[in-house]
Amino acid sequence: MNHVERPFRRSFFFYASLRLQRFSRTDKSWTRYRLERAESKGASMQISTAWRRIARVFLPFAAGYYLSYLFRTINALIASHLSSDTGLGNADLGLLTSVYFLVFAAAQIPVGILLDRFGPRRVQSALLLVAAAGAALFAVSTGFLLLLIARAMIGLGVAAALTAGLKSIVLWFPRERVALLNGYMVMLGSLGAVTATAPVEHLLVWMGWRQLFEILAAATAATAILIYVVVPERGTIPSTARATLSSVFRDWRFWRIAPLSATCVGSSWSLQGLWASPWLTDVEGLDRSSLVRLLFIMAIVLSGGAWLFGMAVHQIKRRGIGAEAILAMVAMLFIAAELALVLRAPLPSILPWSIVAIVGTATVVSFAVIADYFPPELAGRANGALNVLHFGWAFLAQYATGLILEQLSANDGHRTVQAYRVAFGVNVALQIGALVWFALPWGRYLASWMRSIPFFVPANVFNVVESVSSYENSVVLIPADDDAEW
Repeated sequence: MNHVERPFRRSFFFYASLRLQRFSRTDKSWTRYRLERAESKGASMQISTAWRRIARVFLPFAAGYYLSYLFRTINALIASHLSSDTGLGNADLGLLTSVYFLVFAAAQIPVGILLDRFGPRRVQSALLLVAAAGAALFAVSTGFLLLLIARAMIGLGVAAALTAGLKSIVLWFPRERVALLNGYMVMLGSLGAVTATAPVEHLLVWMGWRQLFEILAAATAATAILIYVVVPERGTIPSTARATLSSVFRDWRFWRIAPLSATCVGSSWSLQGLWASPWLTDVEGLDRSSLVRLLFIMAIVLSGGAWLFGMAVHQIKRRGIGAEAILAMVAMLFIAAELALVLRAPLPSILPWSIVAIVGTATVVSFAVIADYFPPELAGRANGALNVLHFGWAFLAQYATGLILEQLSANDGHRTVQAYRVAFGVNVALQIGALVWFALPWGRYLASWMRSIPFFVPANVFNVVESVSSYENSVVLIPADDDAEW
């Protein structure tokens, strides 16, 4: 029995060990399979979460910014209708259009405090209802004062359109994607400028501008309800607004970028929002169809420029490069385009005006520079403070251009080419000054670097000659002593 059991036990343990090895190998494969499946499931869950956030957070705020851009630029197309229906002059038309920027700028800092306090969902939905009421009032107004009040209500109602969108991106999306999503936000919003050209022109063929504003009022109210119902709530950390704002305004880097960004971006909004249309009609002599076609191209370029700036900033940030260089290049290109218009350079008009349009989306670059200057807890307030200057300058440029054109127009009220040159030239001069101010730190750095190179070190030749000659005169020749020990 023992002789029989011994081989049996040996064979049993042998096959059992093989089975255990197989189970261990199978267990390792099963564990690897489970890990891979968990990773793929986690990746798919991340993708679905990202698309859910885009649908419920990003797109509703993009719709609000779209309406903001549409309200901002629509007066360029209906300016002739407003003048003929209400008898507005150049100065009145400039004030009516620019009061949007004035109220928008004045509301930026209070809106920033409200966004930090209550979150973008509640603030944006409430303010868009004010914009809807303003659009409805604009549709039924017959006098200049009511039109002015309605336009101011629209400016107040869309004052949080961009900053609320940027705030929601910071709250809901990864930090490394913020610059790219900011570019997409501005790109989708700038489609409002596209809508305010050929599509609106086709609508005006079979309806008046008053009926158009009634539709815009309804669309704005619907967007407000959509944001309040669809966008989820996200907790925010309250901050001390006074200390935060003072720390922003005391930072010299903010005042280095602010004049250049404000004069370029604000002037671009001023020109495309109102004065591009009169220039193309009075100076270039375009008819209505050609004018609408060129404004439509400018709006398309504007939308593409936002995407381009967003991608450029995203790529250079991945390489550890600041966005200041892009802002300086944009400013120089903008100044060159305006000089081409003022000096009547022999270029197709679409070329300089497309550059003017694309600079309107350079806020993507400016906000990226601000993000480099300030920590995340200050970036929102710093963006709001910079936006104050953007829209404040747009108001000043738009209204001042109207005043200059009013003063320098001919006796019959016709706007002359010389009047446009003076009005645009004042803007260009201020932008050149802001660019020089922005580049001063680079100039100091270049000067210190050149002084560190021996070739560039200044030397007084006469002092050198004098020192050498004095040294030679002081040399005393001593006779050699053969017995001297050296």
